[in-house]
Amino acid sequence: MSGASTPVIDPVELTQRLIRRPSVTPVDAGAMDTLERVLTDLGFTCRRMAFEGSTGAATDARIENLYARRGTASPNLCFAGHTDVVPTGEATAWSSGPFEAEVRDGLLYGRGAVDMKGGIAAWVAAVSQILAARAEDGGEPAGSLSFLITGDEEGPALHGTKRVVEALMAEGEVIDACVVGEPSSQMLLGDMIKIGRRGSLNSWITVHGKQGHVAYPARAANPAPVLVRLLAALDAHVLDEGYEAFQPSNLEITTIDIGNPATNVIPAEAKARLNIRFNPAQTGDGLIDWLNREAGRVQAETGLQITLEHMCSGEAFLTPHGPFVTAVQDAVEASTGLRPEASTTGGTSDARFIRAMCPVLELGLVGQTMHQIDERVPVAELVALTAAYRRVIETVFERA
Repeated sequence: MSGASTPVIDPVELTQRLIRRPSVTPVDAGAMDTLERVLTDLGFTCRRMAFEGSTGAATDARIENLYARRGTASPNLCFAGHTDVVPTGEATAWSSGPFEAEVRDGLLYGRGAVDMKGGIAAWVAAVSQILAARAEDGGEPAGSLSFLITGDEEGPALHGTKRVVEALMAEGEVIDACVVGEPSSQMLLGDMIKIGRRGSLNSWITVHGKQGHVAYPARAANPAPVLVRLLAALDAHVLDEGYEAFQPSNLEITTIDIGNPATNVIPAEAKARLNIRFNPAQTGDGLIDWLNREAGRVQAETGLQITLEHMCSGEAFLTPHGPFVTAVQDAVEASTGLRPEASTTGGTSDARFIRAMCPVLELGLVGQTMHQIDERVPVAELVALTAAYRRVIETVFERA
């Protein structure tokens, strides 16, 4: 205990407590309760925001989310993360139980150690250190601190951060800047932050034909060559040549399904799925319009009906270089000795939803073992990330 009543949190111990809650998405398993208790002890006003809906599983699920804030002053610096984790895979393949959170030879093992319960614990620990130091001086941080934590990041992400952000914006809540604790570092802690991500669009294509005997093609309508024609046109199209800090957008055909077990039957349907990862030169709606137009063209040329379904899981975004990005880079460099590269590589994250509220970037642990068997983090790295996070908070407030 430091100061009058402010506990100082051990990032390793809190990471262990969180790992021991087997919160495989969409199950919470008490992880949010664990975090809420710690934040309440640190003086945060905690608000649980649970939403129910389809998660892609057989049944609907109740998704637990948490928004916690301490203070009312501006700026409001938010930390965003997720307590849900991916499945463990074969548990017997782990060198220790995936939810035992064992420390061995300086390494903490467990599902979520890197992605991203360790990041959450490090930010909480950094906040506790700042609050304890302020308590000794009789003061408060020069702004507000908040947490936006979801239990629906590793799944479809339909009822987590996306809906929390929508609710907070509707209420007029202001977040001035946000750090997402995803494991952004590549080889060394602090060598990279993510200032943008590509958007992601999934599309399902069905060509409707007429089943018949292969010996009598005039009596049938084969959807397979129509699907092939459409996919070839889509695959050959150059979406763009890239965008500032982004690689060119790319379309990938992820499956082609006809499911025809017979050798002498023309199938009734042919299906395919594709994914487009796109930079800010594109929008989800624009790409959907293009796909629909191409399908309509092929449908008109062949006479076979083509139906499409689309799901855009997030638009591309870029947080421009400015005071917030510079402050984080300066703080990380001062703490670790490395100036982080500002990158847009990788997949998607919940930053794609938070960008609607404020400038957002990702800063976290080295991600080499995330989602792997024996996911693990060096204890020393958790301590170092805590120090870097503390420097980030102090620098952002100093420059506000």
